[in-house]
Amino acid sequence: MTLETWAFFCMTEFFLCLSPGPSALLVISLGLTRGQAAGVLATIGVLAANGIYFALSATGLAAAQHVSSEAFLVIKWLGAAYLIWLGFRMIVRSFQTRGEQVISPDPVSKRRSFWQGFVTQGANPNLLIYFTAILPQFIDPRARLGSQVAVLAFSSFAIEFTVLSAYSALSHRAGRKVAPRFRYLVERVGGGFLIGAGAGLATLRRQ
Repeated sequence: MTLETWAFFCMTEFFLCLSPGPSALLVISLGLTRGQAAGVLATIGVLAANGIYFALSATGLAAAQHVSSEAFLVIKWLGAAYLIWLGFRMIVRSFQTRGEQVISPDPVSKRRSFWQGFVTQGANPNLLIYFTAILPQFIDPRARLGSQVAVLAFSSFAIEFTVLSAYSALSHRAGRKVAPRFRYLVERVGGGFLIGAGAGLATLRRQ
């Protein structure tokens, strides 16, 4: 892998992380309503799911021709249902906590944040497109696959952790400064976006 190829991958990964996908929306909502630590734990869960996909890519198990249509449908519907459920929970919780001046995080929600990030990222069938269509573009088939995937994986982890952690920190600071009504509004809008993302996954068709 050349330095130019690696730099182009990092730039591509950075802009992909900036996009408001399901994982970013989850981290923002947790940072806003549960605190920065919850957002960081969700980020670690996202990276753990990515690590599994990178490992599958290194062994060739995530190649498009090895993923059956039935497996793709299962992943798609599970991911869509989970995102819709998360969005619905966010909206319901915004009404349940109405009138509270401070929304304090509790230990259980923080521990749960990791698994929310892991499942949200792992159940997203868009990752199959990323790892089977985008990632191979940066790999030289004449060189060792494992070392190249390792370099791309660690680069991706560093970039995504930095971006999502920044999202969590900024949303947490905003949640402490803005009025409670605005926080509830943001939580409801975020829940609506997650429901919309889940509906989008449900309509996704395999290429």
